Amino acid sequence: MTAFKKSINIFRREATRLVTSGLLDKQSVNFPNSSEVKRILITRPNHRLGNQLLITPLVKEVHEQFPEAKIDLFLKGNLGGLIFENYNYVDKIMSLPKKHFKELGRYLLAWTKLKQKKYDLVINAEACSSSGRLSTKLSRAKHKFFGFERHHNLITCEDGIHISKYPIYSLRYFLRQSPTAEVLPSLEIKLSSKEICSGRKLLKRYADLNKPTICLYTFATDKKCFEKVWWSNFYENLVKVFPGYNIIEILPVENISALDFKIPSFYSKNIREIASFISQTSLFITGDCGIMHLAAATQTPTVALFNVTNKDMYGPYNSGCLNIDVNLKNELDICLSIETHIESLIHYDLEA
Repeated sequence: MTAFKKSINIFRREATRLVTSGLLDKQSVNFPNSSEVKRILITRPNHRLGNQLLITPLVKEVHEQFPEAKIDLFLKGNLGGLIFENYNYVDKIMSLPKKHFKELGRYLLAWTKLKQKKYDLVINAEACSSSGRLSTKLSRAKHKFFGFERHHNLITCEDGIHISKYPIYSLRYFLRQSPTAEVLPSLEIKLSSKEICSGRKLLKRYADLNKPTICLYTFATDKKCFEKVWWSNFYENLVKVFPGYNIIEILPVENISALDFKIPSFYSKNIREIASFISQTSLFITGDCGIMHLAAATQTPTVALFNVTNKDMYGPYNSGCLNIDVNLKNELDICLSIETHIESLIHYDLEA
């Protein structure tokens, strides 16, 4: 990114912050009955895979709260249609272009479309997002939820820090409900039976289906990405601790491998195909990245390895997942922790 673009982005963020800074105390309090709510907009204008997947529990919560309402989404990039493909109560998806400098006309058009439809309720999925606050403010709706309950320290749930959970707790508070009254909806990409069957066929090309399969994803952005030496050491220990398992690597869109392609590797640019493949594996291990959330969204037990980001805020959402701070354990200890975690999952399944 050029210095000019960086300056423009800084200016844009500061401008939207100033425009929306006075909204803290302007949330609606006179909320209608749920049966009166027919059209809802949820806004999360961020292009990253993980951030869009992380609003799936909120979308499911909104549907549970307002089962008669159609839900529109205001997103960014081209992933929304894929992620919410099988959400039959999601109606329209409006998306800002991923690179608005190159598609300025489309960028402005998306904001224009936002003003054309009137909603009963607009929900900002991320209170810290200036674009989310701005889109909530500009939308046409009598009732608007900005999600500032956390800023006012009104959400005291133990896991309320989690980026995907606190919007649900906050929304329940806004609706004058107990934040912890009901179990939180799961993160979910909603694979079809056809996709699941396809995933099984794909896995058969790479692994012995009579053995459990561990899937690795060795790529992440910036400092979240572990060195090749670390992954090599980790893999050697993983093989020792799990001798009876298939171990496969899923490759990123860049088609690179921290293990130098020395184990079977699966490559695809289609996120639903990747999800269908992951869904047929026994365990997914990765650093903090969007594919981590995609794996969790398939209901596959996911082990997330954290080195710089807050695991309590960004860890994989669903039950069966495990967050590990790699700064506190060596590669062998991590593998042993994973072994214990898998044994606890098997024990839980047998009891269930």
